[in-house]
Amino acid sequence: MIQHPSNALRSALDPKHALGLLLAVGIAAGLGGCQSSGIYDDVPIDRAVGSSANIDSLTAVIEANPQDASAYNTRGIAYGQAGKLDKAIADFNVALQLNPNSYQTYTNRALVFRRMGDTQQAIADYTRAINIKPDYDAAYVGRGNAYRTQGNYGAALADFNSVIARNSGDARAYYNRGLIYQAQGQHNRAIEDFATAIGLSPNVSEIYTARGISYLAINDPDAAFTDLSMAVNLDKQSAVAWANRGAALELLGKPKDARRNYTKALNLDNSNALARDGLTRVNRSG
Repeated sequence: MIQHPSNALRSALDPKHALGLLLAVGIAAGLGGCQSSGIYDDVPIDRAVGSSANIDSLTAVIEANPQDASAYNTRGIAYGQAGKLDKAIADFNVALQLNPNSYQTYTNRALVFRRMGDTQQAIADYTRAINIKPDYDAAYVGRGNAYRTQGNYGAALADFNSVIARNSGDARAYYNRGLIYQAQGQHNRAIEDFATAIGLSPNVSEIYTARGISYLAINDPDAAFTDLSMAVNLDKQSAVAWANRGAALELLGKPKDARRNYTKALNLDNSNALARDGLTRVNRSG
C-alpha cells in the first residue's frame, strides 16, 4: 500500500518547487552540433573542442584564410566550449560580417548569449536565424528555451509545437514542451511528452528525472522511483535525480533508503533544498 505523503513532503514536492530544481538541468541545442553526449545540457561542454591545441589550430586556419566565415564560426564554437565567451562572441561577430546569412552562426551566438544571461539578445539571434531559414529546428528549440526561461510559456509552446509539426522525431521539442506542461501543473500531459521523448532518445537521464518529478506530483511514487532509478543509472552525478528518488522512497515508506539518496544528493550539491529538507524529516522520524 502506498504511503500518503506528509504535509511537509507534499510542500517539498510542490510542482513549482520541483520544477525549480529541475530547471537547473536545462536543455538546448548544442553549439554547432559540437556537444557532450547529453543533448539536453544547457551549455554542453566538449573539452576537446575547447582545448588550447584545437583553438591554436583553428587560429592557424583563420590566419591562412582571413575571409573564411566558417573558420571564425568554428573557432567561436571552440571558445564557447572553453568558456571564453567574449572571444566566442567576437568570432561570431566577424563570421556574420563575412556571411550575414549564416543562420548557424546566429544560433551559435544565441547560445553563448544565453550562457552569458542575455536572454533577450539570444531571442533576437534565434529569430534572425529563423528569418533566414524558417524550418531550422535548432533555432526554434533554442528560442523556445529562452522564452521558457522568461516564463513566456505561450511563445515557447508555439516554438516547440512548430518543431513537432515539422519533425515528430525531435526529442528536444517534446521534452521542453513537457517542462512547460509541468510548470503549468498539467502533469499528465507532461508525462505523455516525456514518454515520447524517451522513446526517441532513451539514454538521456534528464528526461527520466523530469517524468519522475511529474509522477511524484500526481502521487505515483512507484512510477517515479522507476524513472528516477533509470536517471541515476544514466547519470550518477545528478543531485536532482538522487533527491527526487529519495522523495519517492520516502513516500514508499522506506526512510533508510530515502536517507541514503538524500545524502548522496547533498554530497553532490549541498544547496539542494529538497534533499536537505528530506534528510531532516527522515532523521527526525528515526
